Order: sequence, then structure tokens, then C-alpha cells
Amino acid sequence: MSLTEEILTISIAAFGTILTRFLPFLLFPGNKPIPIFIQRLGKFLPPAILGVLVIYCYKDLPANFTSNSVFEIIAGVITVLVHLWKKNMFLSISIGTCSYILLLNFFNLTSIL
Repeated sequence: MSLTEEILTISIAAFGTILTRFLPFLLFPGNKPIPIFIQRLGKFLPPAILGVLVIYCYKDLPANFTSNSVFEIIAGVITVLVHLWKKNMFLSISIGTCSYILLLNFFNLTSIL
């Protein structure tokens, strides 16, 4: 890419990011109540998106369990347990991801066999 194309690409990405950050404040100013429909979406969407992510993560598990499949399931169980314990989505996803990476790197049975 030329310098002009790079500057244009970065500008478009920056504008899109700024727009998505400020658009909710422009659409729903602080002095007006948030519409009921948006409030309901705010309650419904986070669990729905998490459910979609769980399905996406486990959709490619093979029927015959390999070591990586077992590691994915163990990391998923760890994620759920940490979330039930601490009720913090960031912490549970972070610990689940770290546990999967550690299991994959330190207990990878396919590299031993």
C-alpha cells in the first residue's frame, strides 16, 4: 500500500472507532430516559452473545476426544467454575483462556506420543 492508502485506511478505522464510541451518547443523551426496548436489549444481549461464543468455541470438537478436545472442555469447566465463584466475566474468561494455554503447552499428549 502507498502512504496515501495507509493514511486513508487508518483514518477510516479511527473514524469508525470514534463513531461507535460516541454514537450511543448522541442517540441517548443523559437528560432523556433510555427507551424500554434498548433497556431490554441491554439485559438480553450479553447472555445471548456469551451463548453464541460458547457454541462457536465448541462447534469443531471432534467426536473422538483428542488431548486438545479434553483441554478445551477442562478450560471451559474452569471458566464456568470461576464465573460461578467470582461473578466476574473478565476474570473467568481470562483464567479460562490461560488455563487452556497452560494445558496445551505443558500437558500436550500429542507431542509426547
